[in-house]
Amino acid sequence: MAESTSPKKPAGDETPAGRTDQIIQLDSEREQRRASAVIENDELEAPVALEPAALEAPAKEPPPRQAPAAVAPPVPVKPKRSLARPVLFALLPVALVFGGYYYVTGGQLMTTDNAYIQAQSLGVSTDVSGTVQEIDVHENQAVKKGDVLFRLRPASFETALAAAQAQLGTVRNQVLTLEASYQQSLSQIEQAQADIPYYEAAFQRQQDLLKTSTASKASFDSAQHDLVAARQKVSVAKAQAQATLAQLGGDANQPVEKNPFYLQAQSGVDDAQRNLADSVVKAPFDGIVTNVDALQVGKYLPASQPAFSLVSSTDLWIAAEPKETELTYVRPGQTATISVDTYPGAVWHGKVASISPASSSSFSLLPAQNTTGNWVKVVQRIPMRVTIADIDGKPPLRGGMSAVVDVDTGHARGLPDFVTNLIGLFGQKS
Repeated sequence: MAESTSPKKPAGDETPAGRTDQIIQLDSEREQRRASAVIENDELEAPVALEPAALEAPAKEPPPRQAPAAVAPPVPVKPKRSLARPVLFALLPVALVFGGYYYVTGGQLMTTDNAYIQAQSLGVSTDVSGTVQEIDVHENQAVKKGDVLFRLRPASFETALAAAQAQLGTVRNQVLTLEASYQQSLSQIEQAQADIPYYEAAFQRQQDLLKTSTASKASFDSAQHDLVAARQKVSVAKAQAQATLAQLGGDANQPVEKNPFYLQAQSGVDDAQRNLADSVVKAPFDGIVTNVDALQVGKYLPASQPAFSLVSSTDLWIAAEPKETELTYVRPGQTATISVDTYPGAVWHGKVASISPASSSSFSLLPAQNTTGNWVKVVQRIPMRVTIADIDGKPPLRGGMSAVVDVDTGHARGLPDFVTNLIGLFGQKS
């Protein structure tokens, strides 16, 4: 070859052509090493770095190129066939059948999350006015029915009670006096009736003597006057007895405690006693007191003004407002399952107590006006009350908590309408 006959040149006189031949030689050696490595280890080694000494060495005659050894192609590995696809295709009809079955037989539950717990609550007050003397509860304290909540100063009520009791004693004496007066009137009647025969005899005697002109006209007139007066005394005594008997209630033998005057005085005593009792305010039901700080000792509390609030811990229910389209098969008395957001996993049971006869918007201050030109149809919500049956032994419920209500209507969803129509159409044709 031409390159082998050319004379050698020193390193300082190296030409670019010599360097190119040297690089070609190194590339061929690299290819041979790579092929041998593939055959032995079936892996590729990193290319050999070019040494600086070889680059600086003078150009040498490259050895004759050798044909690269034949590399055997790798034997292709046949991938294993996966069973996931056949299994999925086989399970698809089964899933469709089960899904269709649950769709047709499902739909019995009406679920709504527009539900909140409600509790009976009232503003604790009393029907008497007075100054607060003592507060026996604190904020958020649980109380039982009959526990004392607060007291008013009892001095004025005790004074009124003493006056009413004194008035009752006075009326009792008056009734006893009336009974004695009635008995006196009866005695006067008897006495006046006993005098009438005497005055009648005297009058008859004077009348006989007057006929014989033995007695004077004056004696006759006097005897006549005495007879009339005696008879008049009987009438007056009877009238007095009748008036006294009327004051005694028409029955002089009835007990004093049943006399109308006595009963009137007794009602005054009872009213004063009630006012004194109402000065001690007690809890009307079991619950928890709140906003107690609004009442302070020494504050004047007018009658019927709420002092603080009492929320029941036993009288609870669910106020739900499902959509009108969800109430198709809901009826009062159906069972319901209740879950509260505050207690995940806890379940309460109850029943549908009642369903409102009108939507919530019907009772609003400005109800919907469907005659306006910009009317937009909105699905209405119907209030529904659900009672809670198993409160005991469960986490405490508080008014205003969010809940989810599931009502078992007992009505399955059934086939879709278009399937039912197709079945009916084919039935008619057959």
